[in-house]
Amino acid sequence: MSEATEITEVSGETIIGDVVEKLPGGAEIIEKYFGNGCFTCPGIRMESINFGATMHGVNAEEIVEELRKLVPSG
Repeated sequence: MSEATEITEVSGETIIGDVVEKLPGGAEIIEKYFGNGCFTCPGIRMESINFGATMHGVNAEEIVEELRKLVPSG
């Protein structure tokens, strides 16, 4: 991935595909909570972390907290 990280903030409304593509280490966290099926699902481009969490029966805030630790500061 040669493109610079574009994610500077993560919330429940962040699109899953953006996390996977633009946040180094984000794909591993998404896979941890949602499984690897997300990577082939067309919804990855439009579904939020909140939506994915609801669909998979997990706590969105836990995912957001883990992802926020990956966001570069300043």
